[in-house]
Amino acid sequence: MSGTSLDGIDAALVDLSWAQPGLLARHYLPFDDVLKNELLALHQPDHNELHRTQLAGNQLARLYAVAVNALLDAANLPNAAIRAIGCHGQTIRHCPEYGYTLQIGNAALLAELAGITVVSDFRSRDVAAGGQGAPLVPAFHDQVLRHPDRHRVIVNIGGISNLTDLPPNGSTTGFDCGPGNLLMDAWCRQHLGKPYDDGGAWAASGQVLPALLERMLNEPFFALSPPRSSGRDLFNMAWLRSKLKGGERTEDVQATLLELTCQTIAQAIRRYC
Repeated sequence: MSGTSLDGIDAALVDLSWAQPGLLARHYLPFDDVLKNELLALHQPDHNELHRTQLAGNQLARLYAVAVNALLDAANLPNAAIRAIGCHGQTIRHCPEYGYTLQIGNAALLAELAGITVVSDFRSRDVAAGGQGAPLVPAFHDQVLRHPDRHRVIVNIGGISNLTDLPPNGSTTGFDCGPGNLLMDAWCRQHLGKPYDDGGAWAASGQVLPALLERMLNEPFFALSPPRSSGRDLFNMAWLRSKLKGGERTEDVQATLLELTCQTIAQAIRRYC
């Protein structure tokens, strides 16, 4: 899959015939800057975007196929040994409030290139049934991490942070907490020219700005009850700029964005788990 972070493709070859899933191989394929910038641009309306979306989807399918072949080489397996490829695609619009979510990746082209059945478009059926279409992972967590006696909460921090609530005597639920590394990465690219804050060193050099943090936490999304989901449609650089007053030290903004991620995760756990 390739997620909201837009860093690249993470692929895993998994044997699901065992009592617990067995990881046979894994591979990471980074996006180059040209593709990353195009995928970012496609989150907003622009000239000739339908044609550009299809071209980007074709490019993604070819990269997914490269990742698949790397997995098969690492495991020394032929494509005939694989039951199916599960390919989420790349989200470029996520608007469940309007009844749709859009991921690109041209599953048909991937199936042709890999010679393996492809299962895709995971989110649309959930949205059609009135759900959010995100996050996807709680169904997996329910099968492999649920405990008969312990109440477990699984937190995933990607571009957007989300959690899975696994109470021992209740239903599994999952929802988005808020920005994960998405805003921190974007701020880092803008001011340091780096894709991310390695080890959190830049954020650690700054101080949390309480007034800025309060303006961010006043975002109505954080007051919504689950189920809820979000993405770059809301949390983007325009959103961040709308919260700034001007004159803030860049490292202090980074530290405050990190605090925002931490507080919204903790808040979600306290309120809803």
